[in-house]
Amino acid sequence: MKFIPFLKPNIVKKEAYLKYLAQIDEARLYSNFGPLNSIFEKRVLSEYFNDLGAITTINNATTALILAISVTKRPDAKYALMPSFTFAATPLAAMWCGLKPYFIDIHEDNWCMNEKQVDHALEKLGDQVAVIIPYATFGTCLDLTYYDKLQHSKVPVIVDAAPAFGTSGNNGQLGKEFSGIIVFSLHATKPFGIGEGALVYSNRSEIIAQIRRASNFGFSDGRECLFQGLNGKLSEYSAAIALATLDEFPQKVHKRNTLHKIYCEHFKKNNFFEKGWVMQKTSGKIPYQFISVLGPKKLSNLDIVRYLKDNTIQSRTYFSPPCHKQQSFLRYPHSEITVTEKITQRILNLPLWEEMSEIEISRIVSTLNKMGR
Repeated sequence: MKFIPFLKPNIVKKEAYLKYLAQIDEARLYSNFGPLNSIFEKRVLSEYFNDLGAITTINNATTALILAISVTKRPDAKYALMPSFTFAATPLAAMWCGLKPYFIDIHEDNWCMNEKQVDHALEKLGDQVAVIIPYATFGTCLDLTYYDKLQHSKVPVIVDAAPAFGTSGNNGQLGKEFSGIIVFSLHATKPFGIGEGALVYSNRSEIIAQIRRASNFGFSDGRECLFQGLNGKLSEYSAAIALATLDEFPQKVHKRNTLHKIYCEHFKKNNFFEKGWVMQKTSGKIPYQFISVLGPKKLSNLDIVRYLKDNTIQSRTYFSPPCHKQQSFLRYPHSEITVTEKITQRILNLPLWEEMSEIEISRIVSTLNKMGR
């Protein structure tokens, strides 16, 4: 049987960005917030954020998290609150900034951080909380009302929205007008994939200017190092791919939404939900990166992955093990975290990529259906 990979990145073809490469050759500017980078930032701010707030590019999302934490964290505080059900880059970024991760449980339905437990941690830790980093799990349109209130109460909030560029709700793009910071990944595996890159947004222009400066060695306009920074700039070549991707992105979102709908139809046709399968409760319109479900309680997600592999289908179990059970983070504190541990025993991520056919989706679902009998 033909192998079905978990992800098959579909970065725009060279014909789509050759015109932008020609502009690089003409300008002979290759980095340092060049003209293509500026055009990309202006277009994103206009087309997705209605010219409200400010945005800057960074060379990858982990660096973006490090810079955002470093310029916003409360001085002399030591904890970064975050879900354990997230990618390892988040606690690692906090550690690089001299902070200790403090892991919080998630909700059973949307798999996002439990706000009541955040409140409990804030009561317990007080001024020792340096920053809070919620995750827009698998690209869902996370309700930021609670986190906006925290930000206004002087508790810094940085939303890890790695897969969520293009996710929209009633107010448009996720994060629009948010007073904290939003970090989007442009990694090749994300729906808006350019290879490597990130976008950082806030409605506070001054904080974006500070992050931008930090990504350029903390330089002043006179190239004097004013504070701790690093080299986090996006190259003009990446900006060229980003501009070409922006041109095609609505079609990419439509294709991914269509594939997700086909999956749901096949799940329903095969009575998956009556058999104990559960889908994430998501909000808004999402450019799905992959399909995320919980298997029936009687089945181990690792057994499902092995079974699919035996049938030449590749799958994943994000985020199992959760961060609080990974070697690098075992020593850090956490709240009561029972929901996370239940979810990570059942989580299964299924293939979704833009050239997939309904025949391939049907084969994946029918293969899973055979195992569940």
